[in-house]
Amino acid sequence: MNTIEINSPGGLVDEEAAEKHVSLYKRLTVFAEAQAGNRLGWYMGSLLFQGVLCLPVPAFLMYYYHAPIWVLVVTVLLFFSNLVAGMCDSKINVLMNLLVGGILVHIAMVLFFIL
Repeated sequence: MNTIEINSPGGLVDEEAAEKHVSLYKRLTVFAEAQAGNRLGWYMGSLLFQGVLCLPVPAFLMYYYHAPIWVLVVTVLLFFSNLVAGMCDSKINVLMNLLVGGILVHIAMVLFFIL
């Protein structure tokens, strides 16, 4: 028995081609998927970045600006979440989101206490 299926014209249009505005998060996701082969390098780079530049932030803020202890808790949680995500063989999107999120959180904490 032959049946005729009628496709709606809306179903034939590619959603990405019809979408004119590409968000920053979508660009980061596309870039992260392209970097899937370099996952170990991004993991080691993010650990070095967070270990060298982000872990001293609470000491600086607590000593000079009398920041509360939650600044240290947030920093340590971000560092160890990145460490565990890399050791548990997470996708590159998770590692990149943790890296970018950690950077943004630390910049926000520094700006909050200095300004």
